[in-house]
Amino acid sequence: MFARIYRPARNAMQSGRGKTKKWVLEFSPEMAKKPDPLMGWTSSSDMRSQIRLKFDSQDDAVAYAKRQGIPFQVVEPHEPKRYEKSYADNFSADRKQPWSH
Repeated sequence: MFARIYRPARNAMQSGRGKTKKWVLEFSPEMAKKPDPLMGWTSSSDMRSQIRLKFDSQDDAVAYAKRQGIPFQVVEPHEPKRYEKSYADNFSADRKQPWSH
């Protein structure tokens, strides 16, 4: 039973930062999933892989794991690099890239 503590990244279809503020404690699967011979669905008898606990901060998640005796790994979030530019730069005379149309 090994847990991973991380802050989820935003979905590629999201433009906002919804559901990215909380930290998640998630257990790694102990056994591989196997296909059901009748329906073809994948299943597993590992119930811990279904547990996802959400915390307000990284410290709360780490404290919970230590209190419960769960070995864990903290994955630091990757912050995207923000570029500041104005709309007027699209029409600048000294534009570095040529106009596309």
